[in-house]
Amino acid sequence: MIRIAIQAKGRLNEQSTELLSEAGILIEESKRKLLTKANNFPVEILYLRDDDIPQAVAMGVADAGIVGLNEVEEKKYPVEVIHSLGFGRCRLSLAIPKGENYDSIYWFEGKRVATSYPNILERYFKQNHIFAEIHTIAGSVEIAPSVGMADAIFDIVSSGGTLVKNGLVEVEKIMNSEAVLIAGKNITPEKQVILDQLLFRFDAIERSRGMKYLLMNLPCDAVEKAAKILPGVKSPTILPLQQEGWCSMHVVVSENELWGKIESLKSIGAEDILVLALEKMIL
Repeated sequence: MIRIAIQAKGRLNEQSTELLSEAGILIEESKRKLLTKANNFPVEILYLRDDDIPQAVAMGVADAGIVGLNEVEEKKYPVEVIHSLGFGRCRLSLAIPKGENYDSIYWFEGKRVATSYPNILERYFKQNHIFAEIHTIAGSVEIAPSVGMADAIFDIVSSGGTLVKNGLVEVEKIMNSEAVLIAGKNITPEKQVILDQLLFRFDAIERSRGMKYLLMNLPCDAVEKAAKILPGVKSPTILPLQQEGWCSMHVVVSENELWGKIESLKSIGAEDILVLALEKMIL
């Protein structure tokens, strides 16, 4: 049995739960308290504040955790980032009031900067030899300049809409962040086996993202041309049809390339093209 800590509420909670569900690990809504156990996989789910997850994993309260990389970098607890999960993407940026004459990072010299991530910001300023006052604020960082608490802010930015609403403009991107799977550095071999099983499932889910399963009929003499258009994971699957001279081709293709590939396939005689959703891709 392993214990995984996830965010108790918010977007990362929803996305983490969805990932676990896609991996066949079902957590019933009625059981969501501080700690709950999955019925079909040897895992317990511990619900915590996102900024408490790195500490819980470092202390061994949880064996692993799903949390934003920004929290890992801010806390600097002795945990290992073992997998990037591809959701919860954002960035940590410096922002200043719109209309300020900004020319370089040295604008922040002697300024007051409000943030919920003082350690990341302090390291960044030290690297750039900038001396600024860092004011730690637990929430609503974006209002600090408008009420006179700070000259600028350092905070999470996703779309940038919150900055615009508060009369701020992003001037320096310091780091990118996304949800990551972290683990303690002293996890036992028995628990590592379970964690590896979980990672195997996550990999299968992630490989299928943005991919489609394509089926089509085409003349057998066009198979070689079609294979050059759609090479597949290893090579396309080719099956003979009852109608003489015709074959069926099955292949996985990136959704970004889908329509261009279909047009090319139709030009060499492909017909009856089916596009199917791809749930898991196990290599």
